[in-house]
Amino acid sequence: MRLIAYNPQKGRLETIDVEFTAENTTWFEYSRNAQALSTITDIDGGILIKKNDYSYPIWLYDISRADIGYSHKKARELIQPYG
Repeated sequence: MRLIAYNPQKGRLETIDVEFTAENTTWFEYSRNAQALSTITDIDGGILIKKNDYSYPIWLYDISRADIGYSHKKARELIQPYG
């Protein structure tokens, strides 16, 4: 699937190819809170973090789901500086 993600390392939006599977994605329970996360996905040596709203997912390099312990809280802390 092609989607647009924010790449803070480059400071721009990029179109990337990503496949969401049980092996590379952690899904979180649905919440009405827009700041809650819906998924974290390992992609190309980094992590793609998607909020539960209409904002662009954020793609961070050199970190994986295992590095943050598959944690919703730690993933939110990672993207906090980017909105």
